[in-house]
Amino acid sequence: MGWIQESQKKIIRRKLEAMPDKVSIVYFTQEVECAFCRETHEMLLEVAALSDKLELQVFDFRQQKAEAEKYGIDKIPAIVIRNRKDPGIRFYGVPAGYEFSTFLEDLVMVSRGDSGLSAPSRAALKALAAPVHLQVFVTPT
Repeated sequence: MGWIQESQKKIIRRKLEAMPDKVSIVYFTQEVECAFCRETHEMLLEVAALSDKLELQVFDFRQQKAEAEKYGIDKIPAIVIRNRKDPGIRFYGVPAGYEFSTFLEDLVMVSRGDSGLSAPSRAALKALAAPVHLQVFVTPT
């Protein structure tokens, strides 16, 4: 039995049909000393199989350090969602539960190449004088 129930696969496929362009899911893992790496990999394999617009790339965090550094990955399991460019979206840990719908939305958003932000929000962000590092932490409790 996989992570995604058969009844949910049809719904997810329909959601992913909204993707106009290909998206890469870049996954960083390792074989030992990684809580939830195997489970995250299994879940990503199932998601990637639901759309021909998804490509899963897997890198070993320890053995392919240059790739991890390229994306600024410093912990695992780590997921990068990107298209032709890297918009900076990262998931650390398993995007399960409530985070799963956010993960799917991010796949579609990156495929469209548009954040969906309003014109005033875009203008406010352009006015920032220095880079901003934004992190969102989620806990099930």
